[in-house]
Formats: sequence, C-alpha cells, structure tokens
Amino acid sequence: MAKDSGRTKPKKKHWWNYLGDAYRITKRSYSWTPWALLAGFAIGLAVGIVPSILTGRWLSWMLIGIMLALLLPMITLTRLVRRASYAQIDGMPGAASAVLDNIKRGWDISTEPVRVNARTQDMVFRAIGRPGIVLIAEGPKGRVGKLIDEERRAIRRVAPNAPVHTVFIGHDDGQTELIDLEKSMRRLPKTISNEEVAALARRLEAIKTNTLPIPKGIDPMKARPDRRALRGK
Repeated sequence: MAKDSGRTKPKKKHWWNYLGDAYRITKRSYSWTPWALLAGFAIGLAVGIVPSILTGRWLSWMLIGIMLALLLPMITLTRLVRRASYAQIDGMPGAASAVLDNIKRGWDISTEPVRVNARTQDMVFRAIGRPGIVLIAEGPKGRVGKLIDEERRAIRRVAPNAPVHTVFIGHDDGQTELIDLEKSMRRLPKTISNEEVAALARRLEAIKTNTLPIPKGIDPMKARPDRRALRGK
C-alpha cells in the first residue's frame, strides 16, 4: 500500500523553539526585552567575577557566575512572557479562562463560563477551593452584577451555607487585573477542608447554567482565541 505522501508529520518542537516563541511574544509587548536579558546575564557574570578577584578562587566563583549568567535571563524571560501573554489577551472575552486553566493544585475549576450574556459578552466563571466558591466576573461591575446574582441564587439552592466570594476582572476601581487573578484567589481566607471542596464540587455539578461556546482555552502563548471553538465547532 502506497504511503500517503500528502500527509506530513508536524515538525517536532525542541526546547529552543519554545524559548524563541517566548522571546518573540515578550518582545511584542516589551521592546526592551533584549536589554533586560542582557542585564540579567551581566549581573550573573559579575557575581562570579567580583568575588573571584577579591578571593583569588577563580574556578569556583566563575562556575557560579556562568550558571547565574544563564539562569537569571531565563528567570527574567519567564516572568516577562507571563506578563506579556496576559497583556495580549487582556480584554478579550473569556480571557480569564487562560489564567484559570493554569491554576491546578487545590482548586476545582471549570474554564467554561457558568453564566454568559451573549449580547454584551459578559461572563462569570466559577472556582471551588479552600476559600469556598469564587465567582470570577468579566465585564463592568454594574452590568455583570445581574449574572453574579443569578449564580449566587443557584448556589444557595444546592449549597446554602457555602462561602461565596466574587472577583471582578478589569482595570477600574474595585476590579482585579487579569495578571493578578491567581494571586487574588490564593489570598482569600481558607474556610473549608479539602473533603468539603470535593463534596461542594459534586453538589454544584447539578446547577444548570446558560453557558455558550467561547474561545476554548485561550492560549496565552499565542494570544488569540481558537476561532473554531468560537463558532461552536
């Protein structure tokens, strides 16, 4: 049987390909990225050179300096690419799902919205963890409040005693910026046990919501929604 010559295997990506992608994403938002990486390299190297001169122990300190010269730019790039990725999807409908998709440990999270206003594209996401139930709202506070109230009423029907917190995503007063969402959620006081988290998640599965297709799993590394998912295909 002849092989299908029309099909080509996708090119395998290596670690340096991902590093290049991260660099390009960061540079799109921060033109000074090369200088920041160069500064990290120089600082790491200086940590090795200066003690070497002062102590005369060249080998040990230079090895430390070389390791730091490689490590500090990597740490800098990791932090910058995270900020740049979220900045590039900030304001897009469903952008909160990209952050929630990266929060794994200790939380039961559905990255699909539990409440959606199709006309305004306001959305409410739900996360369950040790602090209780956290509703993450995308949209102006005055407008998305109706969706929050609907979800709170639904929650009270199945879990009347569960603590409920609300986080509003945005840049206005009283709102949390997208990049600070995970930090805000982890700062909430822990009031229930891990066993109660699991039981609460099972109860809330019974709630019927008015979810609609959204850009499924917005990829902050690409900073654009999945168009096929947006069309519901």
